[in-house]
Amino acid sequence: MNPPLIVVLNGPNLNMLGVREPEKYGTATLDDVEALCAEAAEEFGLAIDFRQTNSEGELVTWVQECRGRAAGIIINPAGYTTTSIALLDALLLTELPVIEVHITNIHRREEFRHHSYVSKAATGVICGLGISGYALAMRAMAELVGEDED
Repeated sequence: MNPPLIVVLNGPNLNMLGVREPEKYGTATLDDVEALCAEAAEEFGLAIDFRQTNSEGELVTWVQECRGRAAGIIINPAGYTTTSIALLDALLLTELPVIEVHITNIHRREEFRHHSYVSKAATGVICGLGISGYALAMRAMAELVGEDED
């Protein structure tokens, strides 16, 4: 039996981790985040599909493809957090557990970052814990997916 597939999606500018505002986002790269997710997935008996895009339409398509394919979604929507109703709608239609992750604490930042459309589809939200938030999301997803199998 194949391990449950968790799709880890990353939105715009996350390909610039390690370069973009290291005082806020740290010096880890997206490759480091992927390695952390792969390690956590292995620890919790999960498979991952890790992706990043700067395109809203591509992100929405990837979310739609999760329906019937994946057991859950971990998403850092980045700039689309506060703007994308299309992403919200796609996440809702998957009917999957969704964990929203942000490297920074969006509630300690500019006012416009405090509202998340994605949170309306999310089972849970992790923010402000740096890239370790992804590993925590993987742990939580393992528990959520395990509950679904029972």
